[in-house]
Amino acid sequence: MSYFNGKTVLITGGGRAVLSDGTAGSIGYGIAIAYAKEGANLVITGRNLNKLTDAKEELERLYGVKVLTVQADISAGSDNAAVAKSVVDQAVAEFGGIDILINNAQASASGVTLADHSLEQFDLAIYSGLYATFHYMQACYPYLAKAKGSVINFASGAGLFGNIGQCAYAAAKEGIRGLSRVAANEWAKDGINVNVVCPLAWTAQLEQFQKAYPEAYKANVHTPPAGYFGNPELDIGRVCVQLAHPDFKYMTGETLTLEGGLGLRP
Repeated sequence: MSYFNGKTVLITGGGRAVLSDGTAGSIGYGIAIAYAKEGANLVITGRNLNKLTDAKEELERLYGVKVLTVQADISAGSDNAAVAKSVVDQAVAEFGGIDILINNAQASASGVTLADHSLEQFDLAIYSGLYATFHYMQACYPYLAKAKGSVINFASGAGLFGNIGQCAYAAAKEGIRGLSRVAANEWAKDGINVNVVCPLAWTAQLEQFQKAYPEAYKANVHTPPAGYFGNPELDIGRVCVQLAHPDFKYMTGETLTLEGGLGLRP
C-alpha cells in the first residue's frame, strides 16, 4: 500500500488538460494523476468548472480515488482570504484534513514588456500566483501542522533568468520563492517541509502554440539541453510525490529546477 493512500492533497490549478496523444497536458493535472496513482484523496481548484468536472470524472474512473472540485479564483478586488478559507473548509469537511498543499495555479500576460505592462496585467500575475500561494498556505497551516505535512510551491525559470516579456510573472514567481524560504524556516518546528519546483513542461498550450504559429514557436521556444521538455505527470508529478514522502523530508527549503527530464521518473 502506498504511503499516500488516504492522504489528502490540495492542488490549485488542477483542471483537466490533455495533449493530442491523450496524456496530461498541464502541470496541475499531471500532478493530480501522479497522486491519484498513489491512492490519495484529491482537492482540485481552478477557474474553469468544466475542466474541474472533467478531471474529477477521469481521475475517479481511472484510479478509484475520491476527488473534490472547488471552483475558486484569487484575484484583485476579491475577499481572497475568504476564498482560500472556503476551499480549505470544504476539503476538511470532505476528507477530515489536509496533508499536502500544492500551489500550482498561475495566470499572467506573457509577452508584454515591462514598459508596456498595465497595472491590471501586473495584478493578474501577483494575485493569481503570489497572493494565492500566501492565502492557501495560511488557510492550510493548522491542518498541515497537525499532519506534519508538505507544501510544494511553483516558481519558474522566468524569475531565475529574467525572461523578456514576463516581468509580472517573474515577479510573482520570485515572490513565491522568497515566501517559501521563510515558511520553510518558520514551519520546520511544526514538521512541515516546504519546497519549490521550477518546471519546464510540454503542455497543451505549448502544443497548440506550435501548431497555430510554427514560425513564432521556432523563434521563441527552445528545447532544453536534455533534448525534451518535462512530462507533467512522469517528471513533475512524480517529483511532487517524492518531495512529500517522509524519505524526502530533509529537503525542506530546497528549490528544484526541472528542465526536460531532470525529474525523478519511477
